[in-house]
Amino acid sequence: MCNSRSTARDVWRGLRCLPLAAVFGVTAAVAGQAERDAHIDTMPRVATNDLLALPLEQLMQVSVSSATRLEQRISDAPAAVVVLTASDIRDFGWKTLADALASLPGLYTTYDRNYAYLGARGFQRPGDYNSRFLLLVDGVRINDAVYDQAPIGTDFPVDMDLVERIEYVPGPGSAVYGSNALFGIINVITRSGRNMAGAQAAAAAGSFGEKKARATYGWHGAHGADVLLSASSWERNGQDLYFPAFDTPDQNHGVANGLDYDRGQNLLGKAAYGDFGISAGYSNRTKGVPGAPYGAIFNTPFSTTDTHAFINGTFHHAITSGFEVAAKIDWGRYDYRSPSLYAPGPVENVDGDHALWYGADVNATIRSIRNNTLIVGVDYTRDAHRDQYNFDVAPFASILDDHRSSHRSGVYAEDEIRLPAGFTLNLGLRYDHEAVAGSNVSPRVALSFKATSADTLKLVYGTAYRAPNAYELYYAVPGEGGQLPNPGLKAEHIRTTELIYEHAFGPTGRATLSVFHYDIRNLISETLDPSGLYIFRNVDRSKANGAELGYEQQFAGGARVRASYSWQIARDSGTGSVMQNSPRHLAKLNMVLPLLTNRARLGTEMRCVSSRLAERGHAAGYCIGNVSIGSARLIPHADVSLSIYNVTDTRYFDPAGPGYTQDVIAQQSRSFLLKLVYGF
Repeated sequence: MCNSRSTARDVWRGLRCLPLAAVFGVTAAVAGQAERDAHIDTMPRVATNDLLALPLEQLMQVSVSSATRLEQRISDAPAAVVVLTASDIRDFGWKTLADALASLPGLYTTYDRNYAYLGARGFQRPGDYNSRFLLLVDGVRINDAVYDQAPIGTDFPVDMDLVERIEYVPGPGSAVYGSNALFGIINVITRSGRNMAGAQAAAAAGSFGEKKARATYGWHGAHGADVLLSASSWERNGQDLYFPAFDTPDQNHGVANGLDYDRGQNLLGKAAYGDFGISAGYSNRTKGVPGAPYGAIFNTPFSTTDTHAFINGTFHHAITSGFEVAAKIDWGRYDYRSPSLYAPGPVENVDGDHALWYGADVNATIRSIRNNTLIVGVDYTRDAHRDQYNFDVAPFASILDDHRSSHRSGVYAEDEIRLPAGFTLNLGLRYDHEAVAGSNVSPRVALSFKATSADTLKLVYGTAYRAPNAYELYYAVPGEGGQLPNPGLKAEHIRTTELIYEHAFGPTGRATLSVFHYDIRNLISETLDPSGLYIFRNVDRSKANGAELGYEQQFAGGARVRASYSWQIARDSGTGSVMQNSPRHLAKLNMVLPLLTNRARLGTEMRCVSSRLAERGHAAGYCIGNVSIGSARLIPHADVSLSIYNVTDTRYFDPAGPGYTQDVIAQQSRSFLLKLVYGF
């Protein structure tokens, strides 16, 4: 197999390792067949998908709204926007949002067998729960009010089968959305009753006791009437895992038995009529934690339970052809609870939080000013509960019982100005005031030049900020693996400059080159205090430079390819040292090919990540490949697929976060998932 215990040079030689070569050799061998099948009708779908039904020339002109809140073609957005569709999720067998995001240029994920963490352009700070990304579902913030966490693993509150598309906008987004959008905006657009088309049931089974079931109903009527209802349940037993740091006779020789399980439920309901819409969701996930972090007794019960709930209401009305108003109200709740055992005793300890927030956004879009499209708006969020607790069960002893509340308000404006000679100027400005971070002003300026019908140049300058969250400010637990509070933390700020070149290969392909520079001050980092406890502090400055090259193409026969290479280097400006968990190189390849005269499809994926520094030592680089084979013609009205993950059974590791005894954490071995989706 491809051995990840190697030097960085060996990793890149590993691109030629035989098992992966075999996987992608099969893909190349059938590439010609895709073109020969161009005359064959598209195979029937289990449910109608608007993006799948578009002609090829329109697929490359899909509009996005996450970059500026304005509907824009990808080529007009002031960023190197990437869109993933429902067909990508299906064809590559992605089970989580993290799986999908890991395929994008400049992004990489880390998994500690509990949560999935997202890094961008060389930044993924230890102890950070994805708080530097803004995660939206249908345009509404999902980051919670205690950790500011963007849940992207199995804790993501929406079933991936219900995702219509994912819009990723790299770079700062505070000029549009305020806090948290330092490294990017992720907007997950869910499916509607119209493109779900009736009743649907799905079942899946796979390695290590994985099982999943889903029931969904969609309906669409006159005057925009639309309903979607869905419920999902899933579980996975996981596997027994070996941790060398605990390899002693009294600790089961380092083997954690039955602690890698994962189970949960998801509910989603949506309704729309005319100008109004409402959606509500609920999810509950319990994950076993096998690595015994923060001084817990090894090979004893340790789990985390994450519960998300949200309700969103929307209104959109065009008063005239050049003036539109829109409003949103939202309510969200997040609860976390984690019981574990500690010595001596053992003593059962429970750690947790309760977060509740609500808010509103009102904006107006003005198109009546010649050569301008202007949006202005205000929003307000009340973090009613930012509560954290920690206690011993028997005898009961309260260690932390902290209750906080907060609020933030913002005023924003964005103007897209169409200039002569193919130039477009995008200006964005936002003023925010937060109870814990004071006032922040976030500008963004983007100049776009349409050099030819195929070539576009973009120069983007922007700033963003992130206010310290309640966990960083107030969490206080003594003892081994504990933490000190730091209510004096300041907001961190980022300033970025990016040059983007896009070239269209006809109506169905494009290449993108991005060159960027990031400068961050007051970066909030988890550090070790002389007392032996962890504490979050502002460090002076950090910088990153890099380049990303991406290519995507769709072919007439249904084949498509997406590939990217990223070079990035992030350093601490004070010491000049490379930052932890910051890979220098990323390489991605995704291909889909029709087989057997369009009766089946083959999706292949390869991801390569170079070595990364851990808190102690480093995690070696690796390359892994996944394969999915599916067909909508084996069973009438059904889509059947088989996905194999880590096909070469590569042994690879991610850096462990603060509080872990081990330096690195072993990742998933080879696994498979067999899935059936049936439409009634």
